[in-house]
Amino acid sequence: MARLLAKAGLSPNIVTSIGLLIAGASAFLLSIGELWAGGLVLLVSSVFDLFDGALARVTGRETHFGALFDSVVDRLSEAIVLFGVLVYFLDRSSTAGPVLVYLTLVGSITVSYVRARAEGLGIECEVGIMTRPERILILAVGIVVGHWWTTGVLVALGIVAALAFITTAQRVAHSYNALTKRE
Repeated sequence: MARLLAKAGLSPNIVTSIGLLIAGASAFLLSIGELWAGGLVLLVSSVFDLFDGALARVTGRETHFGALFDSVVDRLSEAIVLFGVLVYFLDRSSTAGPVLVYLTLVGSITVSYVRARAEGLGIECEVGIMTRPERILILAVGIVVGHWWTTGVLVALGIVAALAFITTAQRVAHSYNALTKRE
């Protein structure tokens, strides 16, 4: 797929940007209650996230800025999709939905932040059970299931939030161990 994107003349940063736009489309669909379509579009946006790095490697266009841009857009994409889910639940006067969206957002950001901070300290920190691909997959499946069973979205958010906080703890413990070995 990366070779096909390269032949099409797309740069890794353009592929990253397309993924963000598609995530925005997913958020819109979710906000108006089109869960099935929004979940599928979320999966499509995640495909672009998989291929931007591969495209950079295949074309020899790996840059520090590209890595930074990809990380920022990943966080924005996740937040935009969760905003769409938040609007969906606010329109339905749900109490549990917005709380779970908030916890999922905080958990997702914290997982990413701990990794970035640890790597800034020179520690490889890709440990944990709930990394971004798992978060997106569980959320997308829960959203699609939510088309028929609204509670499916709540269950998916609860799983992602809980496992994101567990992953944060795993990464903090991993970083603690690595840092104490240095001292």
